[in-house]
Amino acid sequence: MFPAIKIKILAISLIVVFISLMGCAYKKGDEHRGGQAMAAKGIEEVLKEHTNELMTIPGVVGTAEGLCDGKPCIKVYVIKKTPELNNKIPHILEGYPVSIEETGEFKALPKK
Repeated sequence: MFPAIKIKILAISLIVVFISLMGCAYKKGDEHRGGQAMAAKGIEEVLKEHTNELMTIPGVVGTAEGLCDGKPCIKVYVIKKTPELNNKIPHILEGYPVSIEETGEFKALPKK
């Protein structure tokens, strides 16, 4: 059979793997419950990666970086804030909170 030392090493290794997996599961689940996990990317990069997707939602007219309660967040500008848009727009993107703001339509000014 196995010498006692090999069994101890195997047991310790299994414990370390189990603890590591539990830590990952907690962090992933925390984000889905509305917790704010630390973002792995900069807000500029996250905004750049998600703007096209957000702009395809009918009623969305723009996106920007902003501050929410003094912390970086993603602003999504909509023509009119509705429960339907609130359900379609994520509340967190890659760890950054998302704020939905009603602005009306954006129109270009006429050329002078």
